[in-house]
Amino acid sequence: MRVLTTGGAGYIGSHTVLSLIQAGHEPVILDNFANSSPEAIRRVSELVGREIEYVEADLLDAERTREIMLAGNFDAVIHFAGLKAVGESVAQPLRYYRTNIVSTLNLLDAMDEAGVRTFVFSSSATVYGAAGVARCVEDLPLGTTNPYGATKLHIEQILDDLAASDPSWHIAKLRYFNPVGAHESGRIGEDPRDIPNNLMPFVAQVAVGRREQLSVFGGDYPTPDGTGVRDFIHVVDLAAGHVAALEALPAHAGSRAWNLGTGEGSSVLEVVRSFARSSGRDIPFTIVDRRPGDVAELVAEPSRARAELNWKAERGLEEMTRDSWKWQSQNPMGYVEEETA
Repeated sequence: MRVLTTGGAGYIGSHTVLSLIQAGHEPVILDNFANSSPEAIRRVSELVGREIEYVEADLLDAERTREIMLAGNFDAVIHFAGLKAVGESVAQPLRYYRTNIVSTLNLLDAMDEAGVRTFVFSSSATVYGAAGVARCVEDLPLGTTNPYGATKLHIEQILDDLAASDPSWHIAKLRYFNPVGAHESGRIGEDPRDIPNNLMPFVAQVAVGRREQLSVFGGDYPTPDGTGVRDFIHVVDLAAGHVAALEALPAHAGSRAWNLGTGEGSSVLEVVRSFARSSGRDIPFTIVDRRPGDVAELVAEPSRARAELNWKAERGLEEMTRDSWKWQSQNPMGYVEEETA
């Protein structure tokens, strides 16, 4: 399939582009590089041994989006593009609603006009934020505790309504848990701008000497070591989940949600200890107050994806921290050095 991949230069997008090519598909990247780097595309091209088609554009530009879709001869779209920092969304809700929701509406309008109705959406476990359960199944009542999560939930509702209105749509809503790790080559990985919002890149930057220590939010949760427990999934497994969903969609008319997680939880301190082993470095940390809105435990129930997509996560925590460290140690400042060299 020829697949428009929005946000394809980002962390999850770049790994998925690589997986798509390895599975015999033809991704075309659309990215505005607001929070990503063209260097990621160059490196994926290097890994697959050929140039990857891409276009620099912003989905908020409805007419440009329409032009790209009508001219592209696409079979499907995988939609990663969007803003994704929870704290930033609380401070800038209008920016998040505009960027994430309006851009998606522009994309869906353009797809509808072009007759392209196979859509894989990058959703999030944040849509379970108000469920109050440790283990998440797809049929839980949905709700969220921040504007970022609300944009994902609103888009899911838009997709459900769209599919109900027109049975020719085939839509996958992929709810990620905590993507971590990097490609085993160390050539592509997570390169957050500014201060990392997620645990693993922060730990990696402490290990490589970019940051002095880690703050662990909460040490008094009702978990085995008092720190929060999350379902971490290797980004290469997550990328494979997108390919599996894309290939399964012809048999799934309508709008369908699948969790992409391991089904296993790891605590913050377990991640820190694993990273210390992988890197051979001390990871200094301080336990500080809990963050508002955080829950003690959030783990995926991934059995639906196993049954319907024939997909499951293969890699464990040690592989996640090993590959994160390989990426970070080879690229201590992320993609910046080669961009400016």
